[in-house]
Amino acid sequence: MSKVRKLEDAVAAIPDGAVLMIGGFMGVGTPPRLIDELIRQNKRGLTVIANDTARPTVGIGKLVAGRHVARVIASHIGTNPETQRQMIAGETEVELVPQGTLAERVRAGGFGLGGILTPTGVGTVVADGKRTVELDGRTFLLETPLKADFALILAKRADYYGNLEYALTARNFNPLMAMAAETVIVEAEDIVPVGMIPPDHVVTPNVLVDVLVAKEARHG
Repeated sequence: MSKVRKLEDAVAAIPDGAVLMIGGFMGVGTPPRLIDELIRQNKRGLTVIANDTARPTVGIGKLVAGRHVARVIASHIGTNPETQRQMIAGETEVELVPQGTLAERVRAGGFGLGGILTPTGVGTVVADGKRTVELDGRTFLLETPLKADFALILAKRADYYGNLEYALTARNFNPLMAMAAETVIVEAEDIVPVGMIPPDHVVTPNVLVDVLVAKEARHG
């Protein structure tokens, strides 16, 4: 059965205050139409889990600049002065997580694990308030899983069942996040008939995908 829905209907299902995982790295791999529709529908109080917040006019940065985000969990905000300003002013809560730890916390959420052990951050502010485990003479932090209400994913191609193929580095966090959310909404650059994507090219299988955003009509 086709999972294709209208853009506005897909985003309308996201309530204010939802926890979102959004794929991308500096906007590459971030779904632009879904971001723009969140802004158009004026969704508020969102928690965004992502690698970064890009720049104020790009990707997730547009959500931050429009004051749609209450909390950010990301590996860095160094390229977005507006995220920094809001954090310092106490307007937006920001949790900074080392990039590898962020990826593994998302993976743990998707795999149903109770957490991960990592030496990254031991002896730094990252370790404040966290449990530690001694193993074979080394100290590890116990990092908890990350899960979300919705994952917003960008794919290069999807078929009508929801099998996904990604483009090069635009793949980044998208496959991990597609495993760690209750509802997965996909914006695909191209939606093709079932069978057009070779099985070896399918990275995210259709069983993980709930909604595909319909393509925009193009003229000329």
